[in-house]
Parts: sequence; C-alpha cells; structure tokens
Amino acid sequence: MIRRHLLFYLCVLGLWAVPTTRAELQVGAATRIITPDPLLPVSGGMGMPKPAREKRGELTARAVVWKKGDVSVAVVGLDLLGFPSALCDRVRAKVTRIPAQNILIGSTHTHSAPDCYAFPDGKGGHTGDLKYMDLVCDKAAEAINEAIDRLQPAWIKVETGEARGKIAYNYYAPDLYDRRMSVIQAVSPEGKTIATLVNYAIHPEVLGNSVGILSPDLIGPLCEKLEAQTGGIALFMNSAQGGMVTADNRDLSQPKDPQRAYWTDSRRWDECLRIGHLMADEALRIVKDAPVQKDATLFCDAISVRFPVDSLLMWAVILGSPLKYPHNDDQSIQARINLVNLGDAQILTIPGEALPNIGFYLKRKMRGRHNLLFGLTNEAFGYILTKVDFLSFPRYDYVSRTSLGEMTGEILIEKALEFSARSPAPDR
Repeated sequence: MIRRHLLFYLCVLGLWAVPTTRAELQVGAATRIITPDPLLPVSGGMGMPKPAREKRGELTARAVVWKKGDVSVAVVGLDLLGFPSALCDRVRAKVTRIPAQNILIGSTHTHSAPDCYAFPDGKGGHTGDLKYMDLVCDKAAEAINEAIDRLQPAWIKVETGEARGKIAYNYYAPDLYDRRMSVIQAVSPEGKTIATLVNYAIHPEVLGNSVGILSPDLIGPLCEKLEAQTGGIALFMNSAQGGMVTADNRDLSQPKDPQRAYWTDSRRWDECLRIGHLMADEALRIVKDAPVQKDATLFCDAISVRFPVDSLLMWAVILGSPLKYPHNDDQSIQARINLVNLGDAQILTIPGEALPNIGFYLKRKMRGRHNLLFGLTNEAFGYILTKVDFLSFPRYDYVSRTSLGEMTGEILIEKALEFSARSPAPDR
C-alpha cells in the first residue's frame, strides 16, 4: 500500500514538473511583382489615367503573416492608388488558411500605378483594366499563401519615433502633419530579419501621374534599401495622409507663390530615391534599440461599419463601376475596420484617406504603447473629414467632394474607439 501511495505521489510530482508549452509567435513574409506588361496608363485619382512611357522600379504585392496559436493575421501592401473591398474579397477567397476577416489589404497610394477602381468614364465605359485587376488579386493571394508556407518562430521589435529630415509636409498647411513613424520588425531567435513593416503618413506622389512613368514612387526605394540593409521582406502601410500630407519634393529655391507657401516640385526619380532611402534610414534608426518581445500576444477582430454616401459623385462611382461595389438600398456602404494587437502595438485600419487631425486623435485615444493606423485598408473610398472640416474652407472643396459625406469622420471616430475600448488591451 505504501509503495502504491508513493508511486501515485511521484506521478503527480512528475506531472507538475512537466513544463507547460505556450504557442509561440510565428511570422512569414513574401512578395510578388504586379507590374503590368505591357505598361498600362497610371492613375492619380478620379479622371482619365495618363499614358506611361517607361517604368522606374517594380510594382509589388508584399505580405506578412503573423500567427500565434489559432490566431492568424495577414497584412498586404499593394503599390496602387487604392484597392477597394470588391477586389479585396477576391483575394481573400483565394486564401483558405486564414479567416477572411483577418486579411488586411492596403495600398501604398502611389499615383503612378494603374487604376484599380474602374471609375465610370461618363461614356458608358470605365478607366480600369479588368484583366490587370485579376492579375493583382492572383499575385496578392500568392504572396499571402507563400508567407503562410514560410512561417517560422519569431520575436518582434516595435518602436515609434519622429522621422527626421525632408520627407513629408502638408500641402494645405505645411506644418500640419504627423512626423511619427512606427516600425514593426520580426526577427528569428537567431537574429535574422524576417520582415520590416513601416507605418507612416505620406502621399507617394513625387512623380505623379503626368510625367509618363509607372512606378511605386518613393516606396520602392524605401523597401529595397530596408531589404538590402536588413534582409527579409519590407513593406509599407500608409497612415492618415489625407488632406494633403505629401512627399516633400519641394525645391525651396524656386517659390511658386511665396504668399501662400507654394513651391515648384521636383518630379524626378532621384527625389524618389532620396526620400525613400531617407525613410529607410529613419526606420532603422527608430527600431534599432527597440526591446525584443519574445512572447508577444496576437489578437485580431473586425467590425462592419455603415457609412452613408451623401456625395452624388461617389455614389455614381459605386453604381457605375463594373466591379459591382457592394452597397445598401438606403444609399450607404458597409466598410470593414480591423483592430489588431501585436505585443505592445495596437493597429487600427481606416477605409480611406483620413485627414491628419483624425489620425492624431485616434492615436491619442487608442490603447497601445505604440498605436498604428493602416489607412486605405480593406476599402479605399475617398477622403475622411470631420464634420467641422467638411466644406468649411475653400481649400477643402476637393476633399469634401471626394468624401462619402459630412458624417464619415464622425462615424469612423465613434465606431473605431468603441471597438478599441471593448477589445482586449495590448501588452504593456
């Protein structure tokens, strides 16, 4: 009897001694080229795309996948002006190993890539190339699926800091922009870089769509330098860049209207190289001494938000595009908003181009040590203004006309912060 009791106690002690295993974070990344061959006209917004005579750099689909336990999240950055939900859903349908709502697809907003909105042209046609859009969907899905195949144990580093130098400014009010850059870097336990994600607010329109060049603009040099310096895959997710936080390619020696603070722009490839490389240098400086998070948590959820479409121009796009944008009978649309916690970072997606004051406010109210906004993600319909900005200044006429409506910003802020407040908090 004594021997049996002793054996029982030894077994119990043995069970206690077995170390409990916790799911480790895994990260994978991959990229695909989406440059059209032959070249297609490039789009800078509504209106007819402009012919492209040459290319500088390659347009890409860049994907990173984070996985911990039964939670998987994919983030995709496309070198395009915008990528609406009608196309995002096509990509998600081609990826079976991640829940569709956990696949976040954003565009860098380069103004030197083909149109993926298929804007109605007013003549019964549209401005897009549907075969090219199919290609982009296929390549984006391939990048996600390869990133899943390449999952490996990873630690992460996250840091936010002010990006220094002549990178961006606000064309409407030069100093009204967010200088903060956030960087998420995944490394293997052996120290090898897997992926580097840069989040910053800027219009990649150094070249613009009128110079005859198809290009990722400054984002290409940014990613290429990061990959050359660190290895792994680099990707860029834009932030609250609406209204108009753009690349600072001003030639300050050539004022165009000194009273209104307008300068002549340098629309050259060497400016794309200068700004992109400077951004890469700043990203590496910012993340260099970030603490390593060896057991980062991962959370992802999504909500669908209804936005009324008051703009007749935007409603005409929704009804007239061959992409058959989903919409409601009461002249509204549904847009997906994601919330992701990765370690001590919190990420909120924005379904368009939020003005910088909205970006500042959301970041101030979010719950992470590092708060990131992924603009033009999951949907890409127009500017997002608060009601006090909507049509309040002549300078805002264009951004108001190409917004869904006066209440878009108010709805976004209310629903996004409610979502953040009721979701689990990030690591601290």
